[in-house]
Parts: sequence; structure tokens; C-alpha cells
Amino acid sequence: MTKKKTPIGFVGQGYVGGSYANNFEKRGYSVVRYSLEEPYRVNKDKIQDCDVVFVCVPTPTTPKGFDSSIVEEGLALVGKGKIAVVKSTLQPGTTKRLQKKFSHLTVLCSPEFLSVASAQLDADSPFSNIVGMPVDDEKHRKAAKLVQSILPTASFSDTCSSEEAELIKYAHNFSGYTQILAFNIVYDMAKHFGCNWESIEKAIHADPLVPNRYAHPVHKGGRGAGGACFIKDVASLARLYESTVRHPKGIALLKALEDKNIALLLGSGKDHDLLQGVYGEKELKRRSRVRR
Repeated sequence: MTKKKTPIGFVGQGYVGGSYANNFEKRGYSVVRYSLEEPYRVNKDKIQDCDVVFVCVPTPTTPKGFDSSIVEEGLALVGKGKIAVVKSTLQPGTTKRLQKKFSHLTVLCSPEFLSVASAQLDADSPFSNIVGMPVDDEKHRKAAKLVQSILPTASFSDTCSSEEAELIKYAHNFSGYTQILAFNIVYDMAKHFGCNWESIEKAIHADPLVPNRYAHPVHKGGRGAGGACFIKDVASLARLYESTVRHPKGIALLKALEDKNIALLLGSGKDHDLLQGVYGEKELKRRSRVRR
């Protein structure tokens, strides 16, 4: 692929799509940006001319379940025979379903690991490039190799099945979610016994065996795992686990984690709007009454 001659498309210009588009431009690629917002709306028809298109749009979790409709709208813009790379978080099995629906495309998934506060830095210096294939054939292997070659260089890269790639993203977010809750549990204990949390946190940061990125129980004016990803993705994971794996104790664990997190967020006045969008007001009230 000739950098200057072959444009790379980006559907969605939020913190994910915008950061990746910026990175590709800085590295000399011709970039086509499309989103519903100005000034990118005019580029809608130009997306079909891009050989590779990164779809970076929301995948909400609502009271009705996981919603991939915005991804599908993005895929509908990609030209026949082109490569579509979904950066959005997808439930396991979604990429396979999308490949069947959009059979005129080569569909791949490549989860992102960006934080809102450091999105551009994370896009410029990724720790991992994962590319998932819904079909293990020559066409998809060739497409995956091309995508790996144009992504910003990472210390780790892997091409795997799309289900594995989708679960890698969920593992990343679920890990962060549980770390936040773990430190909040210890924080509850510290408050009960009149301990100085700063002393505990210093020791946590000095411990090489304890992940400490989320060792701040009070964050952004409140407590709990909030933000655009943690709430919706763990709710999605919990519902999927309950409908597929169905292990009672695993289901109970996930529900308990969600209930504790809801209590922390509501109790500190944090991200109520995001909770309501995921659970709905009726379910949110029911779960907030669960004794913790």
C-alpha cells in the first residue's frame, strides 16, 4: 500500500476515531474522516473509495441489550471488496455475524485500548495491536497482515480469531472494573477502621505484584467504575455470561459486582445518566435497593 496514494477511512471521529486518524495522518497516510458532525459529514461518499476503513463508533448497552446497529451503519458505507476494521467493542460472535451480513466486505475486528484522558498518546504508542478474523482463510489472513502493517507500532501484536479478539477487549475492561471495586472494598474497610488511605495507597504503589492504576477510590468527584466503557461493557458481559455460560456462581458474582458498583456510583452522585442508559430507571431503582 502506497501511503500517499491510498486513503485510509475512519468512520466516527470521537476520541477513538479521531485519535487514530490523527496518528495515521502524522505517519504520512492520506486520511478520509467521516462522522455525523461537521466538518466531516461531507466525506460520507468518499469512504467507499478507501481500501481500508476503520469503524470507530459506539456500541451501546441498553435495557434491551447489546446494540451493534451503529457499527452496521458504518459498515454500510464501505465499498465492495474493501477491508473494514471494527475498532468498537463487540460481543463474542458479532464479527462473524457482521461478516455474513456484509459478505461483499472483508470484516476484521481490532479492539482499542485507549483512555479518554490520554487517547492520543495511547493511539500513538499502543501496547498491543490485536486483529481478529471471523474466517481463517487466505483472504482474511492477507487482510489481517495488511492491517497489522499499517497500525502504529506496538510492543505486542497478534492475529487471532474474532471471538478471541472480542474477548481480549472484554478482559481488558473487566479487569479494570474489578480492580476499581477491589480498591473500593479496601477503602470501605479503611474508613471503618479510621485508617489513612494515603498510607495504604503508597504501599500499594510500592508493591510490584499489585496493579495500581485504579488505586484511587475517589475519582472524578465520585466512587465506582464509571465512564463510557466500564458500565456498559460489564453489563453486556454479565448478560452474555448469564445467557451462554450459565454458571450460577459466576452469574451471582457478576450481579454482586454490578450491584456494588451501582451503589458506589449512585451514592457519590457519579454517572447517573450513564447508569440509566444501560439499566433503565426501573431496573436501576430495583438494583439500588439490593442490600450491600
